[in-house]
Amino acid sequence: MADGNSNWTIDDAEELYGVRRWGAGYFSIGDSGNIQIAPNHRLPDVTIDMKDVLDEIRAEGIQLPAVIRFHDILRSQVEILNETFARTIEEASYTGKYSGVFPIKVNQMREVVEEIIDAGEPYNYGLEAGSKPELMAVLAYNENPDALTVLNGYKDEDYLTLALLGRQLRRRMIIVIEKFSELEMLIPLAKKLGVQPLIGLRSKMMVRSSGKWAGSSGDRAKFGLSITEILNIIELLKKEDMLDCAKLLHFHIGSQMSDIRKVKEAVSEGARLYAKLIKEGVPLEYLDIGGGLGIDYDGTSSTTDSSRNYSTDEYVADVVYGVKQICDLEQVPHPNLVSESGRAITAHHSCVVTNIVGEIKNTGAQFDISASDGEHILVSNMRELVNSADMHPQERYNDAASYKQSAYEAFKLGILSLNEMAKLDTMYWRILVEIHSSLDRESFVFQELEELEDMLASQYLCNFSIFQSAADTWAIGQVLPIVPVSRLNEKPEVRCSIVDITCDSDGKLSKYIEGTEISDNIPMHTLHKNEDYYVGMFLTGAYQDVMGDMHNLFGRLTEVHIYCHDDEPGDFYIEEVVPGTSAEKVLETMQYNTDFMAKTVKKCIDREVRKGHIAPREGVRWTDYYEKCLAGSTYLKA
Repeated sequence: MADGNSNWTIDDAEELYGVRRWGAGYFSIGDSGNIQIAPNHRLPDVTIDMKDVLDEIRAEGIQLPAVIRFHDILRSQVEILNETFARTIEEASYTGKYSGVFPIKVNQMREVVEEIIDAGEPYNYGLEAGSKPELMAVLAYNENPDALTVLNGYKDEDYLTLALLGRQLRRRMIIVIEKFSELEMLIPLAKKLGVQPLIGLRSKMMVRSSGKWAGSSGDRAKFGLSITEILNIIELLKKEDMLDCAKLLHFHIGSQMSDIRKVKEAVSEGARLYAKLIKEGVPLEYLDIGGGLGIDYDGTSSTTDSSRNYSTDEYVADVVYGVKQICDLEQVPHPNLVSESGRAITAHHSCVVTNIVGEIKNTGAQFDISASDGEHILVSNMRELVNSADMHPQERYNDAASYKQSAYEAFKLGILSLNEMAKLDTMYWRILVEIHSSLDRESFVFQELEELEDMLASQYLCNFSIFQSAADTWAIGQVLPIVPVSRLNEKPEVRCSIVDITCDSDGKLSKYIEGTEISDNIPMHTLHKNEDYYVGMFLTGAYQDVMGDMHNLFGRLTEVHIYCHDDEPGDFYIEEVVPGTSAEKVLETMQYNTDFMAKTVKKCIDREVRKGHIAPREGVRWTDYYEKCLAGSTYLKA
């Protein structure tokens, strides 16, 4: 980092926060120091200033925190994926087509699904469902007769019956068999209803994935059929004169595939199995390579769990050319290719923006450290350290830590007074701050000194819930980019971590992208009194939007839907605002009767009015206020 705010540049901010590295062409830092968004890949010069968006949000009376969706990014990602496959298929002289589907488990929000269906219409881009409720949704929304609907997950009779309804509606509904008993249930049901199903077979891959989702593949995978089971299914279909119903072979080795070599291995195995089944007389038409197209969350273009070491172009080329090579060697037709790349489609379009409501400083409160008669020797020794700035930092740190530990033990035994402990604590933190400020961050050589940054880092109290808005950061250690929305033309001089407003010690972000490294805290700007400071958590469009819980009864955030339009002020307009979950709705979800609660509180207030403890007019105000809070947001007022 540059020394001094006057030397700080946008390039320094970019190096620190890596916006262009993870932004995929959509996000950057403008000359103003504000985050900018170029949501339409066909119009890269049309940009939106995030600060302008927030100013309009506040002017409209919309309360933060909020999920901000850039729907043009959704459309762009759908177009890029489909057009990349189409271009590569043509270049490779591949004879099959691409028939992608969006797995709605990644983001089941109606507005997201509608946007993807609309953007995908020219490409016959379909949907994937993995449960009965998801199947009900895709039945209603995927009306394109040329688009696939792929049905995964474990199935009961209702699930299969709904799928056969889709066939009656002339939809390309492919029922993917996950276990043998599903086929035993499907066959009599299809014959009873007189409907010919389209059947897919999910293979349990031998190639092992890596990272957080390694369990999606291998012998212990939750889903899929072994080769033996697949052959048994083929025999049953032959016996029932239904072999011509087998249309798709599906495999999946994990979400967020970071290493392209694993992708290549899976494609090779899947293509080989497809070719062998074709030679066995199975009339397969589709090869579904599943999901796994990764997102470079940390911007390192590496094989870490939060990155990927390939581009979308490389991924598509490896799929197309890999399948083509195997099929040509086996002398079988090229299958139509299907992928379920939900994360890549949705991650970038959504972000959570909120305000910092306070700072928790870890350097302790200040107390008068003046010497007093008869003070304990530990207090005197710590004061000598305060005045020993010329000591070696390691020695000074060791002595301070020793005195602090001894003081703690002495206090437990009743030897030190409260005043003496307060003096010791004040001097201890003062010494640590002085040691840290005297060191070049690059010169840390002792473990204890490296730990100083964590010990001294502030905590910025952020108006949101980790459990609601960033479940994966808590549950599986997912790294998401955290960046101030503005002031990026100023040097950030406060190292801090982000904590939420839940009453839970796990309500914090533990990992941050800092340059090309992952840190335990991140530089942010000094908070100014009476001035809002906004922080964005980006790439939340995949899973985070739909996986949150209601820990501490914090509900869903308000959503603001943004569309790009170069004739509008700021090149954008707010198309829709979806209010967040009110306190009343959250409580009702947890089986509370809010009408009863309001009546009970009113009854208590009225009782105090009758006793003369509360004035009648004041009682009415308290009743109205309670009901107003029930109807209001679960989050803090900005």
